Amino acid sequence: MFAELDAKIEEGMKAYAIPGAAVGVLWNGQEYVKGYGITNVDHPVPVDGDTVFRVGSTTKTFTGTTLMRLVERGEVELDAPVRRYLPDFSVADPYASAQVTVRQLLNHSAGWLGDDYQDFGPGDDALARFVASMARLPQLTDPGEVFAYNNAALCVAGRIIEVVMGTTYEAAVRKLVIDPLGLDHSRFSSDEIVGFNVAASHDVVDGKAVLEPSFWTQPRSLAPTGGLISSVRDQLSWARFHLGDGTAPDGTRLLSRSSLEQMRSKPGPGGTLVVELDGMGVTWMLRPTAQGPRIVQHGGTWPGQISGFLMVPRRGFALTLLTNSEGGTRLRDELFTDDWALSRFAGVTNLPATPKVLTSEELAPYEGRYIAQRINDKGAVEDTVIELHRHNGQLKGTQTTQKQITDPGVAFYRKDFGLDLDDEGRPVGTRSDFVRGPDGKVAWWRNHGRLHRHQTH
Repeated sequence: MFAELDAKIEEGMKAYAIPGAAVGVLWNGQEYVKGYGITNVDHPVPVDGDTVFRVGSTTKTFTGTTLMRLVERGEVELDAPVRRYLPDFSVADPYASAQVTVRQLLNHSAGWLGDDYQDFGPGDDALARFVASMARLPQLTDPGEVFAYNNAALCVAGRIIEVVMGTTYEAAVRKLVIDPLGLDHSRFSSDEIVGFNVAASHDVVDGKAVLEPSFWTQPRSLAPTGGLISSVRDQLSWARFHLGDGTAPDGTRLLSRSSLEQMRSKPGPGGTLVVELDGMGVTWMLRPTAQGPRIVQHGGTWPGQISGFLMVPRRGFALTLLTNSEGGTRLRDELFTDDWALSRFAGVTNLPATPKVLTSEELAPYEGRYIAQRINDKGAVEDTVIELHRHNGQLKGTQTTQKQITDPGVAFYRKDFGLDLDDEGRPVGTRSDFVRGPDGKVAWWRNHGRLHRHQTH
C-alpha cells in the first residue's frame, strides 16, 4: 500500500513540477512518514519528515482547537455573539455585526465577504487592526444561513483568543495547543524556524519548477486563518490527537473526547468546497461518503505551498501531504479530492456524480454573469467575473481575473450541483454548486467555497 502511495506521489511530482513533498499516513495502527525530492531547486537539500512547509488553511483547525480549550474552561461560548468578547466588532451590516456568533465564525456561515488579505504589518497589533478594518466588509448572506468560505471570520476568532487570553494569537496557540502536544516543528514566524530544513516556494513556468522567494511572505494579520509553518510529522501528530481521547502524549488532558467529537459534528450549512460538504463543524470540513463514514478534512493553499489533510475517524485513517510548488494543487486533488487514497486505505468513496446533459430550458436559469470580490494585501478590491452560458447540455464560461482569462465549465449531476470542467470541457475532479435566493431563483454560484453573485442579462 505504501509503495503504491510512493509511486503515485513520485509520478505526480514529475508530472506537475513539484520539487519536494512529504506525506504522513495513519492506517491500521501504523504510521508512515516520508519525504520526497528537494526543498529548493537552486540549493537542493532532501525533504524529510521534519522539513517545514506552510500548511495554509489547516491553521484554521489550530484556531478552532484553541478556542475549544477556552470553551471547556468556560471562558468562551460557541453560541454567544461575537460582541460579548469584542464589544466594538463591526462589519458593514449592523444586524450581522450584532448577531453573528462564535460558532458561525468557525463554520463559515458568518455571511460577509470572506477573502480579505490586508497586511497590517509585523507588530503585535496586526490582528486587532485587521479586525477593526472589517467595518467595511459587505454582507452577502444573513449569519448562519449559507456556507461560504470565510478567511476574515477566522481572523475574528483569532482576535477573540487574543482578548480572552490577554496575549498574542500566536503565543496563545503555542501555550494551549502546540507546546503541550510537542509539535516542535510548528511555528508561526519565519524568525522561529532558523536552523530548520525549510521547503522553499516554487512557481511553475513552462512546465518547470522555479524558485519564487516572494511567495513565502504572509501578513501577520492572517495568522489565525493560514499562518502556521509545520512539518508532516507534526501534522500526523495533529491527526493522532484529533482521532484520540483528548490527551497529549505525556497524558495531560487538553480536551474532552466529547469536545473533539463536537468539533467534527453538528455541521453548519452545507454546499461545496471543491468536494461536497455536509457543512463545517468547528473549523473542520465534514464530507459525506457513499458508504456512510464521514471524512473530516482541511488543507491549505498559499502561493507555492499546497497541502492536504484528511481523517476518516471511523476507519482510524489519516492522510496529510505537504508540497512546495504551485503544481501541488493537482497532486493534492488526486489524493484528497478523488477516490484513489480513500478507497484503498479507508474503503470509502465520494458520493456518486454522473454528469448529465440538460436541455436548453433547464440550463437557462443558470446563465449569466457571476461576480466575486476579494480584498488584496494593500486593501484594494479586486473582482473575478465569470460569464456562464449554455453549451452542449452543460455550462461553459469565460472567467476574467486580475491575471488571466480561462474557460471553466459545469456539468450538472443533480439539481444545482455540478462537476467543474476545464477549458477543454473535461472534469477536473472538483465540484461546485448554485445557491438559490428566497425567491427560488439562482442567486449565487459557489465555486471553491466562494459565492459569486448572479447577474442575469
